[in-house]
Amino acid sequence: MMRTEKKTSAKNSAGRLIMAALMFVLQIVWTETLVLMVFNYAASINLVFTIIAIFIVLKMHVKTSNASMRSPWIIVILSLPVMGVPLYFLYGRSVITKKARIRFENMVEEIDPFMVQDEAVAKELEQKDKAISNEFKYLYNHMAFPVHNKTAVEYHGCSEDGLESLISTLELAKKFIFMEYHAIEDATSFGRIKDVLIRKAAAGVEVRLFYDDVGSIFFLNKDFIKEMREKGIDCRVFNPVSAVFNMFMNNRDHRKITVVDGLYAVTGGYNLADEYFNITHPYGEWYDTGIKVVGRAVHNYTIIFLSMWNSIKKTDEDISKYIDIDYSPVEYLTRDSKAYVSPYADSPLGEDRVGENVYLNIIKNAKDYVYITTPYLLITDEMRRELTLAARRGVDVRIVTPGIPDKKLTYSMTRSYYPGLVKHGVRIYEYTPGFMHAKQWACDDEISAVNTINMDFRSLYHHFENGTLIYDKDTAISVRENFEEIFEKSVDVTEKYSDYKHQHLTLWQCLIRLISPLF
Repeated sequence: MMRTEKKTSAKNSAGRLIMAALMFVLQIVWTETLVLMVFNYAASINLVFTIIAIFIVLKMHVKTSNASMRSPWIIVILSLPVMGVPLYFLYGRSVITKKARIRFENMVEEIDPFMVQDEAVAKELEQKDKAISNEFKYLYNHMAFPVHNKTAVEYHGCSEDGLESLISTLELAKKFIFMEYHAIEDATSFGRIKDVLIRKAAAGVEVRLFYDDVGSIFFLNKDFIKEMREKGIDCRVFNPVSAVFNMFMNNRDHRKITVVDGLYAVTGGYNLADEYFNITHPYGEWYDTGIKVVGRAVHNYTIIFLSMWNSIKKTDEDISKYIDIDYSPVEYLTRDSKAYVSPYADSPLGEDRVGENVYLNIIKNAKDYVYITTPYLLITDEMRRELTLAARRGVDVRIVTPGIPDKKLTYSMTRSYYPGLVKHGVRIYEYTPGFMHAKQWACDDEISAVNTINMDFRSLYHHFENGTLIYDKDTAISVRENFEEIFEKSVDVTEKYSDYKHQHLTLWQCLIRLISPLF
């Protein structure tokens, strides 16, 4: 029986989020109050801040970061230096405590020896297709995520199938289970998962559960952690909400990964909450997709999980026991696979925007078609340019967004990008039954990607994310066939947004689009 979402029906930690928001406002007010207290020295102070503002802007201008991220701060700093400069130092940088940063950097050094590319696999892929090989080379050469063969991929065209696959995969665990999710709701869907986790922990399987505090704040409280630990499950929270706000609070763990024994992995767009599996219906029919990966490529998922787990709190002195494993138990599942698979992660702490770069590389190399689903469409000039260039050179570029929004302001912003895309031949669809939450790509019946990464600034620039780049004809065709089903359920709004009246943005839309990269 379907039920309607009622987040407030369960005790949660929303109060902490409200308190943190109030403290954030108070910190801004306090900063500006200090400035006003020395108002008698306004002329001198304004001169000093103006000089500082000019230096900051010059430094920002020569950075290689995206112009969409720099422009809002440049405007604020130059137009209102006395206010803009303090705000920039407080909230305009990717701030993380020195101690935490050292932990992240140390984990990179520790996992580096395990991120080794099998040169025979890389050469084999290069001989098949040089251009596609280069897409995978980017992930290894710049981000140390190797591409693997001897890996089977099972595509789940709906989240309900993904849930069943996840549960059946957990049942296979003999040694360890690692789970990292943005949101967990202790309700019907996770209840089934929790039953398996408790049984496995009681049988001696090492079980670790990791979730984002903001993502789960309306669903869980600290009693959940206590319960899990009492059941033998090691449970942690990423980046807990704090009354003392800094910009790192804006960087959330948006990943969705389950690893079992280093042999199996399940990932995709869905969190472990009822709305993702159409048990509740806050936004009509929820649409999500995912994959199960078996074999050598699971190595990367294991590394991604352990890296985050130990960056937050270092507890593993030797991670090799989770990585140097025997794949022979699943060889019968992978021996006929022709797939090349590279699971990868993205982080706001580095200079490279991995998720966006993978997407840009797919578009650049497209020959026949590129199909995309995304819940949000707030894109950089670089992304817009590549999408429109592909359409103008004859590639069939289609993007599917939700028909029913979860955030009305973001939905308005998403639609504001339509005219600039359809003007150059990109086709836009809206999934009319409900909310399109899947983040998947299909290209030329060759390349596919099933990720957690939305096409918006939060996912591409602020969140910790994960994705999977797959070169496999069978998988790509399965994803493309799923797209064809989605198109049939969606409305093609391309013609509607090619009208002249949709070409002009309102002043409000212009303002929101300017500041949206900051949030």
